[in-house]
Amino acid sequence: MKIEIRPVERSEAVEYLKVLPYANGLPNWEPAPASWHGGPEAWPPPRTPATEQQLEAWADEVMADGFHPQAAFVDGKLVGGSAMLSLAITVPGPRAVPFGGVTATGVIATHRRRGLLRGMMQAMFDEALERGEPLAALSASEGGIYGRFGFSPATMRARWELDRNDARFINCEPSVGSLELVGAAVARQAWPLIHQQIRQRQIGELAPDPDRWDGLSDEAAGTDGPMRYLVHRDADGNLDGVANFRLPWSPLPEHTGALVVEGLLALTQDAYRAMWMLLTDFDLTRKIVAPNRPIDEPLRWMLRNPRAMRITRQSDNLWLRILDLPAALTARAYDTTAELTFAIEDDSMCPHNVGAWRLAVSPKEATCTRMDVRPDLTMDIQSLSSLYLGGMSAAVLAGAGRIRPHRLGAVKDTARVFRVDPEPFNTFGF
Repeated sequence: MKIEIRPVERSEAVEYLKVLPYANGLPNWEPAPASWHGGPEAWPPPRTPATEQQLEAWADEVMADGFHPQAAFVDGKLVGGSAMLSLAITVPGPRAVPFGGVTATGVIATHRRRGLLRGMMQAMFDEALERGEPLAALSASEGGIYGRFGFSPATMRARWELDRNDARFINCEPSVGSLELVGAAVARQAWPLIHQQIRQRQIGELAPDPDRWDGLSDEAAGTDGPMRYLVHRDADGNLDGVANFRLPWSPLPEHTGALVVEGLLALTQDAYRAMWMLLTDFDLTRKIVAPNRPIDEPLRWMLRNPRAMRITRQSDNLWLRILDLPAALTARAYDTTAELTFAIEDDSMCPHNVGAWRLAVSPKEATCTRMDVRPDLTMDIQSLSSLYLGGMSAAVLAGAGRIRPHRLGAVKDTARVFRVDPEPFNTFGF
């Protein structure tokens, strides 16, 4: 058996697409009932295989700039594929740092468990390092696959529900701005405008593709009905908030009357409160569902009864992987002045990360250099990747045995160095 891992050529792009679950009609995400949408049924729904015309159109995208596909060949046959997108993420500072986003991944069932995915990952890591991308990230379709490649959850998300009758606000004063229900044409302009400003301050947020919101439409989508759009303007008429929501139909009476908030961004507290006050008191609705929201949603603390907002699912969101340890740690900023020494014992895919390091930080600068003294603690590369954006608890990782302290207070010092508030969050995946 001859195995070859290499980039895809244009003549091979259609075959590359055929091994990917979303193109060949196989499951492409971990199914869960009422997971990240508003309906009671399992998500995602099954897909039909892509047509030859679709595959040919997608093949041109495979070869576009910023998309870096790798393929696995066994005895000359293409049996697996993966790719990286050259993207940027907002890290503490806030600063924008380039990273490689792993996407479009699959190995056909007859060739699994042969190290093909690891080979493609290694090739993509090597290319990302050559491009100067110190981080890799992905949206994990299953939770048990990517840890062995050094990835670990770095942001979290929640799905919550709120009965309309329980949506009573502590402060019901009217907004100083104005709300307006708009069509898709206005929403397509509002989303990139608001998101660009949010991304500059929200740790964990990703740079979008230029066409990210081009598909917003006023047309109905199956039984879900059309997407609806809401914007908020400040007292001077400037856009400072946008939201997308649906009013899906259900054949079951117990599931009718739900309003599903697909996305909501606000630049000000006034816009945030005003939009939620309207969405949680929409005519002829009984329940509000928000399927992809931050763990530390401020709305809970605006309600007279915080317990009324029920978390119905909570899960990891973005998985991160440090490729170049000193470059990554000095790319972000720190709020405190401290010195921390730590060791990474094993990183077979990025062996240059292995060893003991001294991280010296202050609000002005950070340095990360190799050292040859006993470290304050030892951790695996997955734990450091989870800590990187500031949303993971060092104490929790230590309690799980993923961080091993060698001096008293080392875990507390690690938490003080890395932690941020509010928690990092990304509004979309890739």
